[in-house]
Amino acid sequence: MPRIQQVLYTGKTHTTGGRSGESRSDDGRLNLALTPPGAPGSGTNPEQLFAAGWSACFIGAMGLAAKARHVALPADTAVDAEVDLGTGAGGYFLQARLRVSLPGLDRAVAHAIVDTAHETCPYSKASRGNIDVSITLA
Repeated sequence: MPRIQQVLYTGKTHTTGGRSGESRSDDGRLNLALTPPGAPGSGTNPEQLFAAGWSACFIGAMGLAAKARHVALPADTAVDAEVDLGTGAGGYFLQARLRVSLPGLDRAVAHAIVDTAHETCPYSKASRGNIDVSITLA
């Protein structure tokens, strides 16, 4: 397993109540209610948070991949992420789908950027071999 040689940032949160609780960051920038998926209320859930984090990180990884190819990412680059929580033999599991939109880029270049991003994005690395992941280019 690769190990971090230099920590660049540490996200710190304090969560109480599990899926029906609240979570806040040590710097106060994040302070939100948590509700189970599909439950009434205004809170979010871990699957939505994972989808948001992964899609943001993936766009950053695509930016680095595009820069290495001397290509600019389109201003309206987007990633629609879906993270499923489900059950199977052995308990609860996640699976994910990322739908990437790189409008105006040559399709071959866009595929190369997406492939490189999936190899370098820390969220992609963390999920690789652990959950079913599908990535499509819109």
